[in-house]
Amino acid sequence: MVNQHSSEYLNKIAQKFVLEPIREVRALGNGNINDTFLVRLDQDQFVLQQMNTQVFCQPQQVMQNMWICTQHMCDRLATCQMDRRWETPQVLFTDEHQDHYLEGDSFWRAISFIGHSRSYDTIQSLKQAEEIGYALGLFHSLVSDLAPEKLSDTLEGFHITPLYLQQYDRALSNSSVTRTPEVNYCLKFVSDRQAWAHVLEDAKQAGKLQLRLMHGDPKINNILFDVATDKAVSVIDLDTVKPGLIHYDIGDCLRSGCNAIGEETQAWETVRFESDLCEGILRGYLQVAKAFLTDHDYAYLFDAIRLIAFELGLRFFTDFLNGNVYFKVNYPEHNLARALVQFKLAESIESQEKAICAIVEDLR
Repeated sequence: MVNQHSSEYLNKIAQKFVLEPIREVRALGNGNINDTFLVRLDQDQFVLQQMNTQVFCQPQQVMQNMWICTQHMCDRLATCQMDRRWETPQVLFTDEHQDHYLEGDSFWRAISFIGHSRSYDTIQSLKQAEEIGYALGLFHSLVSDLAPEKLSDTLEGFHITPLYLQQYDRALSNSSVTRTPEVNYCLKFVSDRQAWAHVLEDAKQAGKLQLRLMHGDPKINNILFDVATDKAVSVIDLDTVKPGLIHYDIGDCLRSGCNAIGEETQAWETVRFESDLCEGILRGYLQVAKAFLTDHDYAYLFDAIRLIAFELGLRFFTDFLNGNVYFKVNYPEHNLARALVQFKLAESIESQEKAICAIVEDLR
């Protein structure tokens, strides 16, 4: 998907969701999956997205999940005594009371815009790290009493690492990629960790980890901060909300948050997992999450942190072997470069296992 729509076309689509005149539609953000635009009205703004239906094969169910989840969170917030600003994205409906608009094969939806906020690609301070953890903890808390079976599994196999390993094996057997030193590093990295990659799924099957609702993509740039107070005010990008393990969320948040030089760096050999940022995120998270975490949940936190960096690297590397068919890329080796960053991060996590486990114990 590429932003090649004319302004007239975008205005026509945006107008389906509002009665007011459209003042401007412009590209927003740099997401890897959907095409996103900011629509400006006289007094307000909203987000317009063309969903990638190759990734989200059941877009109507994605929207149903989003509606159920956001309404539940709003109802919970209405009964909470919040001493700070917190907002939940709202689904906007068309003039025909639909949560989406179809234009040919294009699936469009609109979501409320969280104003006076911004996101970060890397954490700027320990205080901000705590805010990121708090935001994820609050999200998990607000949906902790929403039964997972009320939502559809819109991305079957998502965050199921053994399935990604199967996809990787198929991609590798069909690939004729040149065996550069970087490719060889990735091949060995995956080979050395194949047996361990089942750890969270095995714990789920054994009944040690329970199915809950997870966000599915709580990287730090999906958490918005108030521009005035620099406190977290919202968790956005709810396409991937579905039944799953909250450990995938915790691991993904720490994976993205504790890499100080960011996911798109070319200096992959210098990537390091910052344990002080890990402590900050977990401190903020556990302020809220202690109420619903079990002993088994704590026992698998380190595995979650390690696994998700490995898993994302595996997905990037598989896409590189397949010819870059899933993630958007800016150049042919882009997914290889992304994979190298994640594998180096996983390596750094592994080297600090004792320190990370000590942080978890200290914060319990």
